[in-house]
Amino acid sequence: MSRDPAAARTALLDAGAWFADLVGEIRPHHWTRPGLGAWDVRALVGHTHRALVTLGTYLTVPADDETCTGTAQYYALSAAATDPAEVEARGVAAGRELGRHPSATVRASLDRARDALAQVPVDEDPLIRTLVGGTRLRAYVPTRTFELAVHGLDVAGACGLDRRPPEHVLADAGRTALELAAHGGHLPGVLLALTGRRPLPPGFSVLG
Repeated sequence: MSRDPAAARTALLDAGAWFADLVGEIRPHHWTRPGLGAWDVRALVGHTHRALVTLGTYLTVPADDETCTGTAQYYALSAAATDPAEVEARGVAAGRELGRHPSATVRASLDRARDALAQVPVDEDPLIRTLVGGTRLRAYVPTRTFELAVHGLDVAGACGLDRRPPEHVLADAGRTALELAAHGGHLPGVLLALTGRRPLPPGFSVLG
């Protein structure tokens, strides 16, 4: 599915702004609460914050060969290339790296990501070096929006905060979820579940 690159960038930056505001609402007693899986809230925020950090970093590292050709393929390649234990440890480390003022850290990363994107004209689609190899910017941007939206909702739930991303951010993340379902061959079951025909299997995820 093709996306309008300007709208995709807007969704990403608005997702980042929403997430930064959310982090600013986290109170001291929230940080050690259970977050997601083995992560506490600090590790979960740290992991989510990497969606902004990696964008700013990867935009400065061009790639020679295109390994990943689409947003859904990025997740498939990422799942095959990463060890869950390494992801868990990286999230814990990222949580520590938030420092004493996580909100300020997240906002600074958002500013860097915004500045890095601004250096690339919207009509250009550079090949950047990501975790899974060379990936076009237009394929990578929606993955960052998806991470910020989904994990931002995880953070809000863990902290008992009634917050949700802007509607256009949710729509962009929902589109990515459908692309993932289609890539994995799960779209018929997802459509039947969304229309009330039958439930999805226990533990089902479009992420595999």
